[in-house]
Amino acid sequence: MKQTFYSVILFIAGTFLFLPEVSACTSAIFTGKITADGRPLLWKHRDTSDENNRMAFFKGPKYDFLALMSSEDDENTAWTGSNSVGFSIMNTASYNLKEDTIREMDMEGVLMYKALGECRNLADFEAFLDNYPRPIRVEANFGVIDAEGGAAFYEVNNTRWTKLDANDPKIAPDGYLIYTNFSYTGRLNEGMGYIRYQTATEIISQQATMEGEITPHWIFNHLSRSYYHSLMGIDLLREEFSPEKASGWVYDQDFIPRKSTSASIVIQGVKPGENPEMTVLWTILGYPPVGIAVPMWVKAGEQQPSIFLRNDISNHAPICDWALALKHRIFPLKRGNEPRYMHFTLIHNSAGTGYMQQLVPVEQTIFRLYQEPIEQWRKEGIDLQQLVQLNTAMEITVKEAYMSF
Repeated sequence: MKQTFYSVILFIAGTFLFLPEVSACTSAIFTGKITADGRPLLWKHRDTSDENNRMAFFKGPKYDFLALMSSEDDENTAWTGSNSVGFSIMNTASYNLKEDTIREMDMEGVLMYKALGECRNLADFEAFLDNYPRPIRVEANFGVIDAEGGAAFYEVNNTRWTKLDANDPKIAPDGYLIYTNFSYTGRLNEGMGYIRYQTATEIISQQATMEGEITPHWIFNHLSRSYYHSLMGIDLLREEFSPEKASGWVYDQDFIPRKSTSASIVIQGVKPGENPEMTVLWTILGYPPVGIAVPMWVKAGEQQPSIFLRNDISNHAPICDWALALKHRIFPLKRGNEPRYMHFTLIHNSAGTGYMQQLVPVEQTIFRLYQEPIEQWRKEGIDLQQLVQLNTAMEITVKEAYMSF
C-alpha cells in the first residue's frame, strides 16, 4: 500500500485556483534538527466553518488521548491530538489527491480519533492505514510524530497512502515540512492554499537560518498571528502597511489567520528516551490573534483546565467563547461581501491598544508560569497536584484578561 517518494516537488503555482472557501488548514512538522531544544514540533492551524472548538479527554482501547474537537462534534472525532505514549496526529484537507467519484467523504476526524486510541508510533499508523476499511473516505495530509523520533506526513486518499519522512534529508533537507491544502504527490497545480504555503515557507526559511529559534511560542507569534501576505508583499503589522493610514478595514483573504480559523495547536514532542507523558499540547482555541496559548498534557486525564472543556450549559469551551467575542467585534459586518472585511485596528494599532497587543503579554505570563515546572517534570515526571494548582492560577489570569475587554 505504501508508495516510495523521494523527488518531493517544492513548487508554488504560477496561477491560483479561485474556488469557494472550504475546510482548510496550514501546518508543519519541525524536527529536532531545527527546533530550539531538539524536540519535534507538530503545528496545526485549523480553518473550518465550525468556529467554536473545545478540547476533550478520551480513554481509547489501548491508549488515553487528548484531542481537539468542534464543539458540536460527536465523541468519536478528533481534529488534532496526542495520546499517552506520545503518538500525535493532525491533518490538512487536500484537494488534488482524489481519484474516484465517491461522495461520502471527510472522515479524517473519525480516522484520527481511532488512530489516537490504537497507535504507538509511525509503524503502527502505517499498519493502521493498511488495514483501514476501503474506501478510507479521506483526501488529506496527516502529520504524525511519535516518542521514538518519528516525524512524517502521510498523503492519503480512498485507496492508497504515501509517506513523506521529515527526518529524510532527501525529502526535508532543512528539517521541516510545510503543508496547506494540496499534496506533493497529487495533481500538479490543483488543490488550494498556495499563497498560505508560500507565506509560511518564506517566514520559516528566513527564521531557519537563525539556529535554535523555532519554539512553540515563535510559531504562534510568527505564523499563527502573522499578517504577512506573500503574493501582495505586504505585512499589516509593519508601520508602512498599517491599515490605520486608510480606513482601518482590510479584506480577509489568504493570510494564515483567517476569519475561518478556529484553533492553533503546537504539539511539542519528546526526544527519544524521554518520558512520553511530557508531550505538550500548546493550545489556542478560537481566533489565534485574540487567543491565548496554554500547555496541556494527556497525563492530566479528566483534570484538564475547565475553560478548555465543554461546560454544563453548552458544548462550548469558555476560553473559545471569550476569544470569539473579540473576533466578532473584528468581523462585525453582515451584508453582501462585507463579512470578509476585518476591522484590523482592533487587532493591532500604533497606540498599542489592539486586542492582540494586549493579550500577548498575558500569554507570556502563562509561559513563565509553567516554564520551571516543565523543566522539573522532564526530570522527575509530572506532579499532578502541582499541575492542577498551576492550571487554577492560569484560569484566573486568562479569565481576568478577557473580562478586561
